[in-house]
Parts: sequence; structure tokens; C-alpha cells
Amino acid sequence: MDRIVVLGLGKVGTLAGELLHDAGFAVTGIDVRAKSRELPFMTKVLDLSDPAKFAPELQAADAVLSCLPYHLNTPVAEIAHAVGIHYFDLTEDVPTTKAIMELSETSKGLMAPQCGLAPGFVGIVGADLIGQFSECRACKMRVGALPQNPTGLMGYSFNWSPEGVVNEYLNDCEVLEDGEIKTVSPMEWIEKLYIDGTELEAFTTSGGLGTMCDTYLGRVPNIDYKTMRYPGHVDLMNFFFHELLMRDRRKQAGEILVNAKPPVEDDIVYVHVSAEGLIEDKLARREFVRGYKPITLAGHRRTAIAWTTASSVVGIIEMVRDGTLPNAGFLKQEEVPLAAFLKTRTGSAYADHGAY
Repeated sequence: MDRIVVLGLGKVGTLAGELLHDAGFAVTGIDVRAKSRELPFMTKVLDLSDPAKFAPELQAADAVLSCLPYHLNTPVAEIAHAVGIHYFDLTEDVPTTKAIMELSETSKGLMAPQCGLAPGFVGIVGADLIGQFSECRACKMRVGALPQNPTGLMGYSFNWSPEGVVNEYLNDCEVLEDGEIKTVSPMEWIEKLYIDGTELEAFTTSGGLGTMCDTYLGRVPNIDYKTMRYPGHVDLMNFFFHELLMRDRRKQAGEILVNAKPPVEDDIVYVHVSAEGLIEDKLARREFVRGYKPITLAGHRRTAIAWTTASSVVGIIEMVRDGTLPNAGFLKQEEVPLAAFLKTRTGSAYADHGAY
């Protein structure tokens, strides 16, 4: 694997392309708009809503990384499947992942969705903690991408795709509870937790577990994923989506929220993963708790959400190229060994820049 096409050159896609270039890949980046600054790899301007426009670019590639909104990913995966190349994306959308899983049954290349932060890195960490127990009774995964200096009652800024945030706030959530896969409503199961003295609230959102419920069914009785926000956020979001009925107007909901809370440069990504069970016949708890802030990467300052997301997928792509991971079929994030991931050129940023 040498030639890779990156579709979508927003903050994450641009950084992913730069990191792939630095890791030795021949990168072609494609977006609907020309980039305002020169990039170290080839770029093209094409209509990404029409698969026929960019399909010829994939025929000459070894892999494609989609950094597009989740609803555009399935057509990209279908083209990758048809031409026999590797496919990677960042989606949290469950139906999209299931469609890609079906394609993987007959794929010549590797089909690897959900390679971002959550799902993605958080599942790699969760699997590593579960593996430390002879018998694991519960694993809880929490991620929050937040402004460092929140303002207003909402305490939030939309540094991530508004479509993705609205999707995970409104779609049903899979959990493992008492040994059964169950579907629960989003923005519920609210809990309080602290990271380095900062109070946060966590609540259910869709997609963060990826494929872990299926993987650990019959092995770990309780697994759930929640999003972390500053206190009071979930009540406001429930009011906005349900009492004001914005759940029926998703596109407009995203536009309203971004207009009210635009992106910030000084953000922080909190990761809080814990597991409990037996180690040498003694009850124990293991935790992975980090706060990731903006850093300089590939010559430019990057927001925390941009570099954690881009580093996750590029680290996995490096592992596939180097033979550490399979090169065909379907890749589950929980199959990625944490220690090997943190040793990659790009994934090592997670080891070097986390606090707490």
C-alpha cells in the first residue's frame, strides 16, 4: 500500500493527508473547494457528492480514506470494494458501518470504518484494559471534545461535524447490559465524573462502541459508551431536540447550533476509559484517563479534536501497510493492539501529548 486518496480536506482530512505524506505515502487529496494554502501533496477539486466524479481517482489508488460526512461514506466504500482497494473512514454512523461490514465479506482489500476517536481510539484502549483481566465484569468508555474555556449555559463549541454530533445525539445506542445487547435512548443514563478536578457529565450517544457489543457478547457482561460535556449541557440538548422538536429538522438543528457555538482553537479532548473485574482472583479496576490539548503537528498548530482524530486513522493505516494488521476483510477497532498503535510514527502522538 503506497498510493492513497483522501476525500474531504477539512481540518481532519487536511491533517490526515499531511501525516500520511510524512509517513511515506503518495497522497492525493480531493475536496469540493481549492485549499487556501499550499499542501505537500497533490490536491484536486471535484464534486464529492457524485461518486461518478471521483471514482476514476480510486481506480489508480491502493487505498481511500473518507473524511466526508457519514451519509456520503457508503458510496465511497462501494467503489473501493468494486476496484479492490483498502477503505478507511471516521464514521460513527451504525447503519453505514453495517453496510460496510456486508461489503467486507467479499472485499479484496481491508474495509476499516470507525477509525477516528470514538469509535476508534477509545475502542483500542477499552480492548487493552479488558485484556488485562482474567474475568472482566464491566468496561465504560467516555470521550468529550470540549472548549477549554466554555461560555454560556451550553458550555460547548462545535469543533466537530454538526451532522455527526446531531446524529449521535438522536440515534439509538447499543450497550451490553447484564450479558445482553440492548438498545437504549441517546442523552440518557446521565452520570457525574471528574477529571483532574474538572466536573463533567456523561450521557449515552450513538455509535461510540463501534462493534464492541458483538465482539464481547458472552465475555464481558456490561459495556457502554457515553459522551462527556460540562454540567447542564444534556438538559439543554434534550429541550432543544425534543421539546422544540428540532429532532425532526436535523439539518436546520445543526446550522442553528454551529451559528450559536462556532468552533474554537483552544479545545481539549478528554478520554476516560475504565474496566473492572478479576486479576489473579482479586477484584481490581484499571483506568486510562487523559486530556489532550492542541499541539503543533506537521508544521502547524492543530486543535485537539483534529489531531487526535487524524492521528488515530493514520496510525492504523501505517499498521496495515507495515503488516501489523490484516490487509483484507473487516477491521474491528478492538482488534488493534494499543502498544503497537502507540509505537507507530503517527499514533505515538497519543503517548507523547496526553496529560493526567
